[in-house]
Amino acid sequence: MKYTLLFTLLMTASLQAFAAPALTPAQEARVQELVQETLLKHPEILAAAAEKLDQQSAEASQQQLKSVIAQNSDFLYRDPNSPRIGAAKPRLTLVVFTDYNCPYCKKFDPYLEKIVAKYPDVAVVFKFLPYRSESSVTSARDALTVWRAHPEQFMKFNDLLMAKKGYHDDASIAQAKQKAGVVVDEPDSVSFETVKKSLALAQQLGIQGTPATLIGDEMLSGWVPYEQFDAMVSDALKKQ
Repeated sequence: MKYTLLFTLLMTASLQAFAAPALTPAQEARVQELVQETLLKHPEILAAAAEKLDQQSAEASQQQLKSVIAQNSDFLYRDPNSPRIGAAKPRLTLVVFTDYNCPYCKKFDPYLEKIVAKYPDVAVVFKFLPYRSESSVTSARDALTVWRAHPEQFMKFNDLLMAKKGYHDDASIAQAKQKAGVVVDEPDSVSFETVKKSLALAQQLGIQGTPATLIGDEMLSGWVPYEQFDAMVSDALKKQ
């Protein structure tokens, strides 16, 4: 598909170059033959053009990401209703979009406490994207309500929710509450609004799954080994 588009663009550009005065049908046919011959003899032209298109697309996506971050910086980094750990006055704040029913989130979540322990200038903000089931919504709202009522209990509750293999149900969420020693009778309305805002922002950021982690002005999609994540955080800190 990409090479077909490139070929069309090259053909159009070539014809436009000869458009004044207008070419006869025979001349146009000859131009097309010359272009085809050139591309067959020098396929690196297509490769270079494809690389340029990829670069331009990546640059446009990066500019779009930066624009969305700038427009939503308060909710991303300073929302009091979103759980956070780490530095009170960070040089770098990571924003993790997560789901308590996501198996890759369960693998990724332990990295976060390790990172803030290793880098005292780093903070982590949690945004919940309950994509997977009704229990994703319930557990997310419970966690947000715990954060607002008893922030010191959030991480224990979070860790217990993330430790469960497979999907949650009412019983497993209740068990996590009991083990964490928290009481959340009903998730509050603020938790619902926070989840809605997170979902809307994720759409603007182009997030299609969890985990997704904003590291400076770069988006890490999915799970990666801890060493790779650590290196990305270290690089981002150097840019601050």
